[in-house]
Amino acid sequence: MKATVKTLDAGNAGEVELSDAIFGLEPRSDLIHRMVRYQLLKRMAGTHMAQDRSEITTTGKKMYKQKGTGGARHGDKGVPQFRGGGKAFGPRPRSHAIELPKKVRALALRHALSAKAKAGEIVVLEKAESSDGKTKSLKERFGKLELDNALIIDGTELEPGFARAARNIPNIDVLPVQGINVYDILRRRRLVLTKSAVAALEARFK
Repeated sequence: MKATVKTLDAGNAGEVELSDAIFGLEPRSDLIHRMVRYQLLKRMAGTHMAQDRSEITTTGKKMYKQKGTGGARHGDKGVPQFRGGGKAFGPRPRSHAIELPKKVRALALRHALSAKAKAGEIVVLEKAESSDGKTKSLKERFGKLELDNALIIDGTELEPGFARAARNIPNIDVLPVQGINVYDILRRRRLVLTKSAVAALEARFK
């Protein structure tokens, strides 16, 4: 499939061929869902913890004598049923990450790219560069391209001026091609790829 290459000033800069093996698949929502779940679980901190009976600071003395009070029999106050007692079966620090085969992850990325292509939400840029590094001027150029909510993928190295100017614009993310991922693709309305990013993706999946 062919795509028109745009400049940052919304001009035409020719066409580029997008590989059907990457951008022409019939999107499978189940694969994309598995990959998003994998990413979100992997990034969870897993540092939640509650103190159990052995960790709280309280006396270990028996509350009152075993018999003769007319009340239920109890030991110390650190048991879970009392205020200030330890938590029974509370959360412990752990990893929430799940396993997903490498080939499935790669396939999910291709399906996410194909979903954007099928929806007509991919823009190919000639270059992602900013000569002055100013946010105001870059935002105006984005307005010409109707980019108000987009993920921009460049080559292996980001142009410093462009990255600096874009980081203050709301709903605009800029990543090098090695950082492309399914979750970030889906969370933004448009996917913007530079010509070098397209070449890098095709080299990665060939």
